[in-house]
Amino acid sequence: MRSRKILWPTDFSPTASHALGYAIEMANLYQVSLRILHVVQQLSGDENFQILVISPEELMQSMEKDAAAKMKSLLDGLDTNLTLESVVRRCEENNIAEQIVKEAVDCDCGMIVMASHGRSGLAHLLHDNVSEKVANKALCPVLIVK
Repeated sequence: MRSRKILWPTDFSPTASHALGYAIEMANLYQVSLRILHVVQQLSGDENFQILVISPEELMQSMEKDAAAKMKSLLDGLDTNLTLESVVRRCEENNIAEQIVKEAVDCDCGMIVMASHGRSGLAHLLHDNVSEKVANKALCPVLIVK
């Protein structure tokens, strides 16, 4: 862990931004690079495209372009001397956790630092918990920030 980069997956939410502080702190502590990942979820099923006048592929390209712009804005706002890498990946619906784990393995990351979703009670039971899935499937340590 101490010589391998840290992966910070983000959905650009305030909770994810809070976790970025921890990711930077850990990367500074171990003097390693930080890899920033955003996963664009590919929609499937006719119900997702009933009111669209563009094709699903055009929608995905638009979402990826928007994510790249958000990523650039995020990187421009960081004041750090760390080596930063950023990537936008595409995945099938409900496979975000698998894509994060795959990215960590493929890039030989020593740790994943990510935000929790912040839900509890019934909402916790009804919605997928990406951070929980990542923590259960990752081969490296995972720090989940509330």
